[in-house]
Amino acid sequence: MNPLREAEFEAIADDALVLRLGDRIDPSTNAHVHALCERIREQRPLWLRDLVPAYASVGVFFDPLLIEADAVSAFLRATLAALPMGAARAGVAARTIEIPVVYGGEAGPDLENAGAELGMRPDDLARRHSAGEYTVAMIGFAPGFAYLLGLDPALALPRLATPRPSVPAGSVGIGGTQTGIYPRESPGGWRLIGRTPLTLFDPSRDEPALLAPGDRVRFVAVDQAG
Repeated sequence: MNPLREAEFEAIADDALVLRLGDRIDPSTNAHVHALCERIREQRPLWLRDLVPAYASVGVFFDPLLIEADAVSAFLRATLAALPMGAARAGVAARTIEIPVVYGGEAGPDLENAGAELGMRPDDLARRHSAGEYTVAMIGFAPGFAYLLGLDPALALPRLATPRPSVPAGSVGIGGTQTGIYPRESPGGWRLIGRTPLTLFDPSRDEPALLAPGDRVRFVAVDQAG
């Protein structure tokens, strides 16, 4: 994929636009998204208010008193063109964060059924899930909810036909080809296989969200929460 050839711009407000690099959940595209955001932050343009990376797009919020949308688009095209093919985050080493997880039982009420659906024992599903190396592709759905790339394709599971009205904070789930962690109690339809005692989002912290786009994540199986 040539990111510059795929690039499309959409104005979403007088002070914001979205740069799209494609429409796929794809590790290489997502790596390019994060590399682009890193390069923009390195340049520290005075007009920049915020960057919001997603799987294959970047939301760019700017000060319209300092720059026009067309100039922002031109800046983004030039920055994107300067990135090497297959670019990944290079300027700042990605953090690796370990997430302790209690798999199964009350903490993971879907683990047993999910294992049966996949044709494997629940312990094997948990072992393969915790053996993966994941990347935070984006934050969305709820504050601090990290969508993680890197799930073993053999562990992909459809979402529940009827979402639960309440999913406990810290629940680790699988939804399609993705895995993620619910940062707070909320409705949800992902298949719950475990739970972490860590607080994923706390507005009182200097950095409210524990995980950030581009971080690496490792799940570590533990016997009990806390």
